[in-house]
Amino acid sequence: MPIAIKMPALSPTMEEGTLAKWLVKVGDQVRSGDIMAEIETDKATMEFEAVDEGTIVSIDVSEGSEGVKVGTVIAMIAGEDEDANAPAPKAATPAPAATAPAPKAAPAPTTATPAPEAKAAEGDRVVASPLAKRLAEQLGVDLANVQGTGPNGRIVKADIEAAASGGKPAPAAASAPAASAPSAKPVEKPAAAPVPDFGIPFEAQKLNNVRKTIARRLTEAKQTIPHIYLTVDIQLDALLKLRGQLNKALEAQGVKLSVNDLIIKALAKALVQVPKCNVSFAGDELRSFTRADISVAVAAPSGLITPIIVDAGSKSISAIATEMKALANKAREGKLQPHEFQGGTASLSNLGMFGIKNFDAVINPPQGMIMAVGAGEQRPYVIDGALGIATVMSATGSFDHRAIDGADGAELMQAFKALIENPLGLVA
Repeated sequence: MPIAIKMPALSPTMEEGTLAKWLVKVGDQVRSGDIMAEIETDKATMEFEAVDEGTIVSIDVSEGSEGVKVGTVIAMIAGEDEDANAPAPKAATPAPAATAPAPKAAPAPTTATPAPEAKAAEGDRVVASPLAKRLAEQLGVDLANVQGTGPNGRIVKADIEAAASGGKPAPAAASAPAASAPSAKPVEKPAAAPVPDFGIPFEAQKLNNVRKTIARRLTEAKQTIPHIYLTVDIQLDALLKLRGQLNKALEAQGVKLSVNDLIIKALAKALVQVPKCNVSFAGDELRSFTRADISVAVAAPSGLITPIIVDAGSKSISAIATEMKALANKAREGKLQPHEFQGGTASLSNLGMFGIKNFDAVINPPQGMIMAVGAGEQRPYVIDGALGIATVMSATGSFDHRAIDGADGAELMQAFKALIENPLGLVA
């Protein structure tokens, strides 16, 4: 029987996506792991791989299609022992009236119902694609605890990535197309009120999925999170001196540290020192994290995205610099994987390179805080009781007041300032 290829849930929050580009065509042979299409999610543009072998017999959603719901059939594959030409007449049968019984058989939930029962039918054997098995082994994910969203309940790459980041896309993928799809559009459509142009010439550009998600999440953050802002001025001269010394020592290794790399380390260590700020408000509970994963804001062509330096407090500054450079490049190319930008315990946004002196950043939910860093500039500054000139940077912490008290936020800002002004603590 031909296998239905469905729109996958490539991130835990994905409900629909844009089928940006097909990389295969009807008649092509595909094997498990082959890249079939590029799909634009609510976070990034990602590659979608085949989980079965066979021949592409139909492409049911054309490239460029927007708002394709998770679970929608986008293509059909005929297996090795099947006639590649057989499914084509079935796809065309809804048109003639004489073949009315066929449409009733085709929409029957034969492809949807086996998915939950696939594991039971297989006994103790877990059905997973080869790539998913390799990824599960690398990320330490137990396949027995993962619900597959692939054909016949097969576990695919996206399921492993979701499990590794704590997401649960399978139930949403199974229920959204059947139960939520009819009501989703009527709810969203009325919200788009016409905006008058007042006769001013303009050029309209359609929002991509990433920009839509940014707009939605930031609106929710400002409407639902009570922000409290705390600002400190920090002397950078000692940090800049240390950076110069470290870069000279690392020159032979081809590593060059940025001020931002040192700030990432400082924020992570400050959060470890003040664990009351390394938290997340989760309804009726407060989650306190045992490590500091720093989400770093990066401007990509599709919009702002925050790749994560995992456990930044325990990593060397050179390791942070190398990892951050690789993640930033992937972010700008739209090639970040879900586990590389989903999660994080706190965020850092640095606009110093644009000469911005001071700004207030919006918290990235469900995190409890974000640090906004401005430019280091020569300012009058009191040094050892006397007025002098120093390189000074302003930093503003935005805190979720539901989870973090003002005094605790102030303690974090104090620890952050101390680590930057006495930077040997960053390499100790």
